[in-house]
Amino acid sequence: MMMVKSVSLALLASALIGGAHGFAPPKPQSLMAKQAAIPNRVRNTELGPHDKEGTGWNSFANLKDIPSGEESRKFRRTVYSHDDWKKHRSQDRFIYYLFAIFKSGVYKNLGREVTATSLVATLVVIYNCIAGGYTDLDGMQQAAIIEGLPKIGLPLAAFTLTSPSLGLLLVFRTNSSYKRWDEARKNWGMNINHTRDLVRMANCYYDDRNVTPEQRADDLNHVALCTWAFVRSMKRHLSPEEEDETQFRAELFQKLPQQQAEMIINAAHRPNRALQDLSYAIDSLPMHFMRKNEIQSAATIFEDNLGSSERILTSPVPLFYSRHLARFLAVWLVFMPLGLYDAFSGSWNHAMLIPATAVISTMLIGIEEIGTQLEEPFTVLPMQAFCNKIYNWCMEIVSWAPGDNGRVMKEVRPEHKYFTDGVDPYTYSQY
Repeated sequence: MMMVKSVSLALLASALIGGAHGFAPPKPQSLMAKQAAIPNRVRNTELGPHDKEGTGWNSFANLKDIPSGEESRKFRRTVYSHDDWKKHRSQDRFIYYLFAIFKSGVYKNLGREVTATSLVATLVVIYNCIAGGYTDLDGMQQAAIIEGLPKIGLPLAAFTLTSPSLGLLLVFRTNSSYKRWDEARKNWGMNINHTRDLVRMANCYYDDRNVTPEQRADDLNHVALCTWAFVRSMKRHLSPEEEDETQFRAELFQKLPQQQAEMIINAAHRPNRALQDLSYAIDSLPMHFMRKNEIQSAATIFEDNLGSSERILTSPVPLFYSRHLARFLAVWLVFMPLGLYDAFSGSWNHAMLIPATAVISTMLIGIEEIGTQLEEPFTVLPMQAFCNKIYNWCMEIVSWAPGDNGRVMKEVRPEHKYFTDGVDPYTYSQY
């Protein structure tokens, strides 16, 4: 009885002096040091980079020279935060968008096309002034400069009848392109989800009873690095060589062992080589084969995502469709000033036809331009941000260990011995 009281008093004193450490083991110092030593370790769960410049709601805000063409795609890799969403649904968004119209990368890409249609409208106005007379600056009607020339024009019904067909072509074009973008984004979403899931299972299922803490840390660190190496290789596989090759090599040599980095870089299909390394890393973990199979199934999903992305990259919307739409739209807009000429008879010498043609051309060609920009989605997706966060998250997950939250892990139940020792729970014999 006295012994029980002594033990109870000792436990109570330990709890009062050392907090909860009298009942739960403290977080190992080696683990805390290990977490602090993780390079580039994420400090929160935010997807976007900490420096929001050029990635959020207003990607072009701090640029004086707004890029156009291929260069503008780098600034469309948006990663939204809560602040960006507030701006996105602001009641002043229409005012902002109208004032920022001359900064739009989409409209800057349309300069030559809109200039061409506006020039046609200008020629129509000038020709009809020469052939049919004009109003001078004093408001006086003047005779034709060249007699005998016919005025040119087309019935508006020709454009009324064809506009529904053009609208359907444009809608199908943009819908098809958006579906491609959406599928590519979902592929990367699956990569993000399953990289975390794979590393979590590897960390949880790891049987560390016959290995040292250092060996456990090395094995799990290798799994995390191989997981990152796959998504980084996939990003390089889907990116232009001139944009990403140098950075890709530098990152691999920085994070991976030299021989592993060289094997991936020299492979004919780099993501396949990186995924093979990940399979080797999983297979070498000390755990029951059924648990390994569960982890390998997560790796198999990476191959599916890669194949789906390769299909999107190598197979555009059928070219005959895209080309027919471009020709249809070009011809329709070139002849449109002829159909609209009479509609602007109330303006001075039908001059308002010119800005109207420019605006209509900008809007319609802009729809086609958006479809074209979305058709190849990978150079407008923030794949580098995805890869960086996957690395941080995976390295953080493997830094955790059973019991580091202060809760002592329980012994394995007899019915679960099969998954740790290969023991039949009924006969207790080895499989």
